[in-house]
Amino acid sequence: MAGLTFRTRFGYGVGHVLNDLCSAMWFTYLLIYFHHVLLFNNSLAGVVLLIGQVADALSTPFVGKEADRTDDLAFCARYGRRKSWHLAGTICVLCAFPFIFLGCLGCSGASDWAQVVYYAPFVVIFQFGWASTQISHLALIPNITQDPNDRTELNAIRYAFTVASNITVYLVTWLVLGLESQDPEAGIGPRDINKFRYIVFIVLAIGCLFVTLFHVMVKEDNLPDYATWQRVAINNAEASEPSQAEGTNVSSSSACAPVHCRMTATDWLKDRQFYQVAFLYMGTRLFCNLTQAYVPIYLQDSLHLSEESVAYIPLVMYVSGFLTTMILKALNKFIGRKASFILGTLIGGAACIGIWLGEGDVYCKYLLYVVTAMLGAGGSIMLITSLSITADLIGPNIESGAFVYGAMSFTDKLSNGIAVMLIQNLNPCTTNPIRACCPMCSKYYRDILFYCCGGAAVLGLLALLTLLPVKIGDRSKAGDSATPTADSSSRSIEEDTVGNAPACIKADMSTVACVGPAVSTMAAAGVGPGMGVCGGSTSSAQGEEYTAVPNSVVRVRVRTHSVSSDESDNVSRA
Repeated sequence: MAGLTFRTRFGYGVGHVLNDLCSAMWFTYLLIYFHHVLLFNNSLAGVVLLIGQVADALSTPFVGKEADRTDDLAFCARYGRRKSWHLAGTICVLCAFPFIFLGCLGCSGASDWAQVVYYAPFVVIFQFGWASTQISHLALIPNITQDPNDRTELNAIRYAFTVASNITVYLVTWLVLGLESQDPEAGIGPRDINKFRYIVFIVLAIGCLFVTLFHVMVKEDNLPDYATWQRVAINNAEASEPSQAEGTNVSSSSACAPVHCRMTATDWLKDRQFYQVAFLYMGTRLFCNLTQAYVPIYLQDSLHLSEESVAYIPLVMYVSGFLTTMILKALNKFIGRKASFILGTLIGGAACIGIWLGEGDVYCKYLLYVVTAMLGAGGSIMLITSLSITADLIGPNIESGAFVYGAMSFTDKLSNGIAVMLIQNLNPCTTNPIRACCPMCSKYYRDILFYCCGGAAVLGLLALLTLLPVKIGDRSKAGDSATPTADSSSRSIEEDTVGNAPACIKADMSTVACVGPAVSTMAAAGVGPGMGVCGGSTSSAQGEEYTAVPNSVVRVRVRTHSVSSDESDNVSRA
């Protein structure tokens, strides 16, 4: 398979930068902004984040389902389904996100609950836009390449830009919070409200630049609807019928023409691996998001460090994650995805233990950097590998790839929202933020990072252990009972085809439609055995073979069928 071009790699990588910049602000600084700057109590700060996570969780399945539709509008057909949703999401993010960190305009003196009502619509619009951008961007990966190593590389590049985006946010925050600081040792407070406004506008300007590069550099070719492709293939095959009637030999390997075996949303919900990967992805995102959200608060409320610490300590964490991405492709290649994920959970779990045991000046001055670097490295390995595992689960079924990513994101967002709400409500401090409120409060966020983040790593590890005996993405057993196509037009094509079928008509027709005069259907479509998207190889497992047709043509799954010499002669005579 031809390698991906630099334009494709770079263009795809920068496509999620705006989302990543906003996500860094959302998870790292939302709680500390509402609690320390706007002086919301812990519960209400959690309510704001919960509204956003629930809105995101509900948006992701909808976006995933709609982004997989083939009856596109004219603009979507020309511009690309995934990119159209990406563009719509970008507009929502740019319009709504700034208002979350601008304060309650015209209502700053209102009650906290009234201000929550003010922020809620902006949070919902932002999260819908964020989900649209995220799902459409992830769903492009199986569309761009079918090669597992290239998929890992795209995920690594994507995550490298995610880390770079987080680093950018922390550098900007470090710079802005350090300007005109009257008391360097003081924590974050209401006087910093304007500084957060500057930070938001700077990161949005950077995000606009990179999202423009994505839409200029990445081209998406829409897949046609499946019935249309089959009609074209059958017509092309019938056109070649005279030459076959003259005695053209047909190889046994092409005696059966494949019919596309679609995976609908219902099919995915019946797949056990779908749920196993969902739990793995949920544990990974819980680990990454909770560490991102509560490390800054841990620095302020537990360790009582200066306000600049909420920038440079997370910076260490993400620099470590960025460096890890550089070796992750080789790591996945030599020890495999599953072993790589296990390694990530062990590193992350060790970091959580270090936080729970860490105390004193030596820890704050030296060991804290080691612990946060381990958090970044472990989270980086877990996240990239979990995304690659999700891409492996989808396999060639890219027609429903957005639904899968949407479902995974649904579990991620909902679980994160519930976790944050519970953590905020269980906080023993019920007053406005005061430095060193009480000894119990000082230990609270230390325990959260140990039990919640460490528990999330254990959850991901347990989910991975259930996947050890199986090959991820192998649906050979489920494929026997799956419906090849969901539309009547496809079924009628099968019936017409079977009428002229050769001896291999006895094959399992729930999986394969065997074509007599139309045996060269795939050849007419420009596809030979073992041909991938760009002329690459197919992947096989337990008697099934995945074959991909050229760009802009749907991928199909066929059951390999050995044809005897007698049957081959019959096919040739036909």
